[in-house]
Amino acid sequence: MKHLKNLLLLAITMILISCTSKTVETEEWQPLFNGKDLSGWIPKFHHHETGVNYANTFRVVDGAIQVNYDDYDQFEERYGHLFYEEPFSSYHLKFEYRFTDQWMEDAPSYTYRNSGVMFHSQAPQTILKEQDWPISVEYQMLAEAEEGESRPTGNMCSPGTEVFYQGEMDPRHCISSSSDTYKWDQWVQADLIVHSDSLVIHKVNGEKVLEYTKPQIGGGVANRYDPEIKVDGKLLKEGYIGLQAEGQGVEFRNIKIKELN
Repeated sequence: MKHLKNLLLLAITMILISCTSKTVETEEWQPLFNGKDLSGWIPKFHHHETGVNYANTFRVVDGAIQVNYDDYDQFEERYGHLFYEEPFSSYHLKFEYRFTDQWMEDAPSYTYRNSGVMFHSQAPQTILKEQDWPISVEYQMLAEAEEGESRPTGNMCSPGTEVFYQGEMDPRHCISSSSDTYKWDQWVQADLIVHSDSLVIHKVNGEKVLEYTKPQIGGGVANRYDPEIKVDGKLLKEGYIGLQAEGQGVEFRNIKIKELN
């Protein structure tokens, strides 16, 4: 009997070691940005073909990806996104961001101290030249606009998509988080945890501020897209990650991802 117990304990130990080993493998962080150049990233701007980095908007400055409008005369609705070259399904994305003092005054007023990271996006190669927004879900970043007025960050916006919030389909284009309000030039740590087409969690500086479920294609906001891409009701199991440029200067750094089983 004692011999059998020893064998059972040994078997359980080997199983635990095996499970622990697999966990370690899946917990490796992969950098998406090398800190030097835009290798592995694909730009797409409204009014321009995929692959054109209009006016060097996306550039690397002091180890960060910067959205910079130095070479612009007018914004002219050149909404831009910089997509990582590979799609992801279930993952934990980490990045840090802060805004700069640049803002294009001919951009819509809502873009002031406003940017975001798109995810579960359609492939950049499928975004048409005159399509304004990619069909995607957005981790929206905001900073204080007026002294003392609440303006949470880590919100959800949904160009061409919809989500379930608190158990029901929510018709709002954007859902506010429970985060604090941060100064425009303060580095903020963002976490985006995505479980394929089920659960999505937003964190700000380590604190959970928003969660929702069932991201799927639907709703409005995105315009002039290929109708074959926008299949309303289709659950989004995977997609591309994109950094946003919509008239407000912003910087991104320490961008890394951990894929989840």
